[in-house]
Amino acid sequence: MEIIATTPQHLFTYKSLQISKFILNKGEGLPKHEHKFNHLTMCVLGSCVIRKENIEIVLRSNNNAIDLIANQWHEIEALEDNTVIINIE
Repeated sequence: MEIIATTPQHLFTYKSLQISKFILNKGEGLPKHEHKFNHLTMCVLGSCVIRKENIEIVLRSNNNAIDLIANQWHEIEALEDNTVIINIE
């Protein structure tokens, strides 16, 4: 199943950090992509799956943030409605 691409509902900069907040329904997220920089992803409500380099990691609100390494493809998909994820770069 293909991930339905979405954009952040809130996007702001604090000092040198860019913070993106996504509110996603099941199947929505960020399709396969990569960046030239590392970034952290955390799930603050609901659950999502992060796929990268033959690994799948399910994140829930009680998990730590995941460090996504520069120049490695990854994708993020919500597993349930009203999932909230935060990306910090």
